[in-house]
Amino acid sequence: MKKYSFIALLFFSWPLMAQIQDAVYRNNVQTVQLHPYGNQLAYPVIRLGSNDRLELHFDDLDGNVKNYYYTFQLCNADWTPSLLGPFDYISGFTQQRITTYRTSSVAFTRYTHYQATLPDRNCAPSRSGNYILKVYLNGDTSQLVFTRRMLVLDERASIAAQIQQPFTGGIFRTHQKVQFRVNLPEQLNVVNHMQQIKVVILQNFRWDNAATDLRPSFFSRTRLEYNTETDAVFPAGKEWRWLNLRSFRFQSDRVERANYGKNKTEIFVKPDIERGTQRFVLYQDANGRFSIETTESINPLWQTDYATVHFAYVPPDEVPFANQDLFLFGQLTNYNLDDSAKMVFNEERKRYEKTLLLKNGYYDYCYVTVNKEDKDRKASFEFTEGNSWETENVYTILVYYRPLAGRSDELIGLAQVSSLTGRQGIQ
Repeated sequence: MKKYSFIALLFFSWPLMAQIQDAVYRNNVQTVQLHPYGNQLAYPVIRLGSNDRLELHFDDLDGNVKNYYYTFQLCNADWTPSLLGPFDYISGFTQQRITTYRTSSVAFTRYTHYQATLPDRNCAPSRSGNYILKVYLNGDTSQLVFTRRMLVLDERASIAAQIQQPFTGGIFRTHQKVQFRVNLPEQLNVVNHMQQIKVVILQNFRWDNAATDLRPSFFSRTRLEYNTETDAVFPAGKEWRWLNLRSFRFQSDRVERANYGKNKTEIFVKPDIERGTQRFVLYQDANGRFSIETTESINPLWQTDYATVHFAYVPPDEVPFANQDLFLFGQLTNYNLDDSAKMVFNEERKRYEKTLLLKNGYYDYCYVTVNKEDKDRKASFEFTEGNSWETENVYTILVYYRPLAGRSDELIGLAQVSSLTGRQGIQ
């Protein structure tokens, strides 16, 4: 028995390596997008062996043409690099040059827009799982420009899910619970469910608060059921704040004022305030995402402009949060909880401020706090947005499988359920 336990530990333990995240390493690179073809608001997922395609877009504000390349890095379910080499999970060449680009037009800001359709027939993932798209300069992987997470699905497991209101009194009105069932195929060789099957739940495509290490409340050889009050429970938040920047000339009702210079535009967003004590209001949002759009030109990819956008948040009583850092949060800041998204309190104006360079489009965002003493650096809506059970959120359930003696986690199941429409029960 001890012998088999040791073997299981050897084969199924995740490597103690750093997680790879979405990040941009060059200040001249802006507005990085990786999404399914034709859908800017969806998460980048493709099915293995299908005709699914992803769109990659980004701008280089230096304006000149550069040699950008990309490659794929296979990762485990926890986003640590797998033990496999590139030739084990990439079909064709291990790197590919981005050859489609266009210089901006009808814009004060000069930039070169790059785009690519992935996967290319000469460079494509050959296994399912978590992948990091790495973009770098001149074919030199040490000159890393940015990274983006993506998923490759080999759909073999089915998932049925619903969103429930927790029974626990303290979180009954503020949290949402994900109850679900996973059906595994008969031919899947699962000897140890706890070691070979891993389940991850994302709220609005966020990885910073993903539910991991989930344990089934019931399991058989081909069926796992998850229904607990501790593992898959999320603070619901509120509907995301929004900012319409489709036009810099025609200001939306969220814009306080604008300054138009000869070479740049400045947009000042109306100061935001705390929403935790406000009554919940349901409205359609993009769940933290953004889309590049314009009402003033034909092609938003290279016929849109950039503006310096000033955000402001006024805390209760105009007093900074005690022992809390405040962050501007959403896809527009890569969901970062670092200096790139951290807001600074202006003692003179009695408010937090943050400035971003943003392209014409429609943006969702919110404000979160992080306790300065929290080693896990968990983002919280408690002091800024509040939490309400009625909030519409999208939950993504990911099921991973590792074969006996396997060296990577395979993504075999994916399902999405809305907290607004997914309350009718498991079918």
